[in-house]
Amino acid sequence: MLFVPGSRPDMMAKAAVSAADSVCLDLEDSVTPEDKPGSRGHVVKALLELDFGARVRLVRINGLDTPFAYRDLVEVVEGAGARLDAVMVPKVGSARDVWFVDTLLSQLEAHTRRTAPIGVEAQIESASGFVELKEIASAAPRLRSLIFGPGDFAASMRMPSSGIGEFDANDDLYPGHRWHAVMLAIVAAARANGLRAVDGPYSQYKDAPGFERSCRIARALGFDGKQCIHPSQLAAVNEVFSPSAEEVAHATAVVRAVSDAAAAGKGVAVHEGKMIDAASLRMARTILDRVEQRR
Repeated sequence: MLFVPGSRPDMMAKAAVSAADSVCLDLEDSVTPEDKPGSRGHVVKALLELDFGARVRLVRINGLDTPFAYRDLVEVVEGAGARLDAVMVPKVGSARDVWFVDTLLSQLEAHTRRTAPIGVEAQIESASGFVELKEIASAAPRLRSLIFGPGDFAASMRMPSSGIGEFDANDDLYPGHRWHAVMLAIVAAARANGLRAVDGPYSQYKDAPGFERSCRIARALGFDGKQCIHPSQLAAVNEVFSPSAEEVAHATAVVRAVSDAAAAGKGVAVHEGKMIDAASLRMARTILDRVEQRR
């Protein structure tokens, strides 16, 4: 997912033809308060006029505790019509936040006679969001994704951090991965409710090794992808979150071994000297499912 400031039409055109799977036109943190009203027009114009291809088209509204969120939803949904796929809601702290956006979107869809529902993606960026994850993840049928927001989460938890999603001296002091608990909780809540799990951004876009490490940790925890703040980060994300040739070959061999064993009337399948149980088969099919989704 590639972020683009809503105040930068020139960057939107480049994002529309980038290597991203989804493009998020941002009205929140990347736009100054004085530019927020005018940026809504830039966002609507981009959605109406640019060809995003197969990329998912999202708009991140401002927080529900600000005076901007209501107008963000009304102006963008009424202006962009069917050209908008989903809305990202920042700093979701309770199921009530999702319910409010869901209710307003339902009214806007009825007003504009839109039949396809607009999706909602919820950013988990606070202590309250963390502890309310179970309720948030099941708050509305239109919810599509749970997204980790490391910067605001660190601020909410009063955790010292020198950058958004980056590794710093504080990580060396802690004998583990500081974001492990909340990230694993987000993945678990997403999987339990059939949602995607997306890792948050890494602000030092010139730190390629650190960014790749961040991607690999997220994938190891089960995340489906990652937010990017610069096009230069997209190649690493697409590589890390796509199954490797070795993973695909192994998964294919495991599924084939089970099929061959069943055809031969054998109750147990073996591959490379290891017995294949039901869990091994499910893991293999997960890899192959990801390959199919990328096509």
